[in-house]
Amino acid sequence: MTPTALQTTPAYYRNVTGVRALRWAMAATQRLWPTLAVRAAYRLFGTPLPLRRPARNAPWGALWRVERWPFEDAEITLYRHRTAQGPTALLLHGWGGQAGQMQRLADALADGGLAPVLVDMPAHGRSRGRVSNLPQFSRALEYVAERLRAEGASLAAVVAHSLAANAAAHAASRGLPADRLVLLAPPASPHEFTRLFAQVFGLTERTRAAMQQRIEAREGILMRQFEPAAVGPRVAVPTLVVHDRGDRVNRLADGEAFRDAIAGARLLVTEGLGHRGMLQAPEVLQAVAAFAQAAPAPGKQDEQALTSPHFS
Repeated sequence: MTPTALQTTPAYYRNVTGVRALRWAMAATQRLWPTLAVRAAYRLFGTPLPLRRPARNAPWGALWRVERWPFEDAEITLYRHRTAQGPTALLLHGWGGQAGQMQRLADALADGGLAPVLVDMPAHGRSRGRVSNLPQFSRALEYVAERLRAEGASLAAVVAHSLAANAAAHAASRGLPADRLVLLAPPASPHEFTRLFAQVFGLTERTRAAMQQRIEAREGILMRQFEPAAVGPRVAVPTLVVHDRGDRVNRLADGEAFRDAIAGARLLVTEGLGHRGMLQAPEVLQAVAAFAQAAPAPGKQDEQALTSPHFS
């Protein structure tokens, strides 16, 4: 049975230590000091959870060169493949993730003739910072893409997972200079997630609305501007969406919404891989690599690379 949105959000936070205590603290703060409650909710919503673990700082090995770029009040960490040649493929992890989760996909793209570059977003992985959000993900992607272009790189593809996929679709709608776009398990409604976040942590509707307004005012963009109906019609590059039928973080309907909103987009539906299992699955690695490295006339390679009963 496909999980509901109300089920998936608690599932995301189920491994976060202290959720019950945070819920109690938020309830008390809302009663005693509503303004502080909004500030605390804003901070909590922007904190990547679960918190970073020491294992994320493990060495990457001699094949990867690590670079740290200052960005806003934090930084971005890049991992560049030292020996891969060809056009660049940019790989982005999701909320609460880190670049290492995309390494098998990077290897598949390198085997296919692309030069992978992986990114730790602000406040994720090795990158400095304490809080982040979807608008910052989108800005970070645009910044990295333009710096790579300034170095002479040709951006063949952007491959993004979960929240970064939502950011990538938004950046593509603004003219991101990438030839192809791969969205892995994208969420369709950041606005809806604030409502579900509020239910997990016991926020009143007044606190939730004030938190959302604070985020939008701080970032200068409304959350609805990231939804498929807003970004899809302006995405003009070949797009592949991959979503698992049993994803317990973002529903299959979210992937379908992006498929429907982006002209010519194709959807690969997987079974039994979940939200992050697709990042390791051979069938997904193969499909993404075939799609990302294709570069003939528009439409030709899409038909060849995506010939499967699982595509729609």
